[in-house]
Amino acid sequence: MHVLALILASIAFVPIDDRPVTSQLPVMLGRIAGLPVDEAPRTLLGRFLQAGNADALIVWLNREAARSSTNAFVVSTDMLAYGGLTASRVPGASYADAVSRLRELAHLRQRRPNAWIGAYGTIMRLAPTGIPAGTPYFAPYPIWLYLQEYANLHDPLLPREASQAQHLRDLIGEPTLDAYLATRARNLAVDRLLLTMTASGTIDRLVLGQDDAGPVGLHVPDVGLLQSELAAQSLRDRASIEPGADELGTALVAHALARAAGWAPHIAVRYSTPNGSLYQDPIEYAPVATAIDALIRVCGGVRDDEHPDIALDVRVPQTSPAEDDAFVAMMTADASAGRAVALADLSYLKSYGDQANFARRILASGLASRLDAYSSWNTNANTVGTALGEAIAAGAGRRLGTYDALAHRTFTFVMFLDAYAFHDEVRPDLNATLAAQGIVDHSLLSADAATATAQRDRALLWSYATTILAQLDPGYHIAAMSIGLPWSRTFETSIDVGLAPNL
Repeated sequence: MHVLALILASIAFVPIDDRPVTSQLPVMLGRIAGLPVDEAPRTLLGRFLQAGNADALIVWLNREAARSSTNAFVVSTDMLAYGGLTASRVPGASYADAVSRLRELAHLRQRRPNAWIGAYGTIMRLAPTGIPAGTPYFAPYPIWLYLQEYANLHDPLLPREASQAQHLRDLIGEPTLDAYLATRARNLAVDRLLLTMTASGTIDRLVLGQDDAGPVGLHVPDVGLLQSELAAQSLRDRASIEPGADELGTALVAHALARAAGWAPHIAVRYSTPNGSLYQDPIEYAPVATAIDALIRVCGGVRDDEHPDIALDVRVPQTSPAEDDAFVAMMTADASAGRAVALADLSYLKSYGDQANFARRILASGLASRLDAYSSWNTNANTVGTALGEAIAAGAGRRLGTYDALAHRTFTFVMFLDAYAFHDEVRPDLNATLAAQGIVDHSLLSADAATATAQRDRALLWSYATTILAQLDPGYHIAAMSIGLPWSRTFETSIDVGLAPNL
């Protein structure tokens, strides 16, 4: 395809919700590659406990399908079927509602038979969304904790778990437990439908992410059933089931960008310790290597440790000082040789302090500014998917001749400011400040507390921002930046920044 045609081509994107990590980052990938990622209007995506407007999103998708420049669609089936990730965890939309809305994907296929359709959904996590006591909600505190504990028992129950299960059922109450189990059944039926739609050719690439859940719980038979049906329908090349949720939109957008460049990225994976691939994230059901190899495929890549286009360097918890030195030396040598290096630092899974120290080290040494990607927050899958997405977007843009270096600098700056400065330095301060005021539940703050906390967040992050940018890109300055708490909680921050070269 001619470069001019590629510049005009665009990707229509429906995120899983309106958080920055799920909606902002995929759009920023398009800027790096120089290809527009057109996100569904924010007004239609809902906010936290307020579900998105799935029916209005169908109207938007039809408008996108009418545009000749739209050659790919990346759609969250949770948003389309239920109104988003949080809405997918509660009773609300019926199975019939979900099926009706998901038929829109078949209409897209009919209208745009040559467009690429990537879809991503989730296998419902064990815990409902954590909400403070007194909040009107399906399962506020402490009910959601009891549901989480119940869902983490074996299925079927072990004999020693029977009395505990009965006690939890009594605490939860039969109506709430029945509604929770019915929601799980609805979601499983929808996920099975998505496999059928992929087999029929409606969806080109499907990924079902197991949202936060370990190796034991009610999800285990669900995952087993879905894996059996995936195999029975011969979908291993076009569908996958793997740990993760928040990163899946980023991964499929990266796939669409690589596909536009006619490129299957070859990716080497190197760990900071000899047994790093065996490390298990406590809220994922498989070792990190399982999620990493799966994410490479979701991003349209190929695992290739011998002749890679991108080196994915994974720092795992409990990396020794000597191993860190060797790890840094390896990345420095690759960067000096002009190779693309993506760093996924998973050490926060054991120690935020360790992760912070390593971030400071690579910022001070100048290595951070030479990386093609950096990520270090949330689950293993979230971190790795974000790092892979950034590096692939840059590689796709370079191959197309549309690469935007300033957009790439901006993405990396946001990742250091968010994944390192906010989560390692600022967020603990915010939580401690709230706790000192007697506010111990930070999952949904009152309006006054949210306003005061957001102001403190902005002030503290600004102080880190100037230092980090000076280390990453001393030739640039912050022309404009807005910072906030998008869901009135301290779990995440929003950062919208414009960088400009110094005159």
